Amino acid sequence: MSIVNYLLSSFSIGIIFLLGATGEIITEKVGHLNLGIPGVMSVGAAGGCVALQLMYGKNIPGFLIVLIALLACFISGGLMGVLYSFLTVSLHSNQNVTGLALTTFGVGITKFIMSRLTRIGAHEYLYALEYFRAPFSKTTNSLKYCGVMTFLALILALSVSFFLYRTRSGLNLRAVGESAATADAVGINVTAYKYIATIIGSGIAGLGGLYYIMDYAGSQEAYLSIEALGWLSVALVIFSLWKPHICIAGSFVFGLLYIANAYASSILGIQLPMAMTPLIKLLPYVFTIVVLILTSIRKKRENQPPAGLGITYFREER
Repeated sequence: MSIVNYLLSSFSIGIIFLLGATGEIITEKVGHLNLGIPGVMSVGAAGGCVALQLMYGKNIPGFLIVLIALLACFISGGLMGVLYSFLTVSLHSNQNVTGLALTTFGVGITKFIMSRLTRIGAHEYLYALEYFRAPFSKTTNSLKYCGVMTFLALILALSVSFFLYRTRSGLNLRAVGESAATADAVGINVTAYKYIATIIGSGIAGLGGLYYIMDYAGSQEAYLSIEALGWLSVALVIFSLWKPHICIAGSFVFGLLYIANAYASSILGIQLPMAMTPLIKLLPYVFTIVVLILTSIRKKRENQPPAGLGITYFREER
């Protein structure tokens, strides 16, 4: 049973990374490296929790509560994408600096908002746990974490993969990421693609923060841990070779590694020292570095990041 719980918990916590990475892949495929994903996920979570707090005590069906919270979360994350796009696309700010500033801003404002919710209503947003964890909310094992957002995350990852590799718009988006100047020359609206892709990607990433609070953790203090999970989402993008469908398997691997310490004693009968916990949580990053080294050695173009990733496009220089 411990093994089953370990696998279910690994899959569940992997959904956080999957949502964050899926959103970041869309952004990076259009040529923008958004290191603000931890902040975006934090703000998305805060937006969803605010919506849930406002709906507390109202006679609203459970499915509508979840839907409204998801929309609020997506819009909150999307607004962070608007800010990032304005700074990097319109004002040509440095993408790395902007992303890091966005993380600092997002994490900070989330702590402010969530602390205010605590004072006002003592975490009333957690009343919706049973709705988010449906249809397994009544189970006592780790299956209870596989709620509606789990299915949503899988659908989004597969849909984004289909869009990127099977549609004309997806081809245009990838063309912008490979060479914005070339895409512009053939009539593709580079600015529109960059804005739309970044906003939608940020909205999807924001869902990962809400999932962590309302599906996996179910705790009023969970928002304090979202930043660290956001960085793992960025690492998963590299691990999965910028392919959303591979992210599904990659997120499960990251989940296995991230919580291995918690289940080592019950499964293997080994009591690891507390000092080992931070080292074990580093394993996803180590595996990412290994994958990066291997793909660099093989030099297969389809496994490399977009050629224009991180490069600011100045149309007047075309």
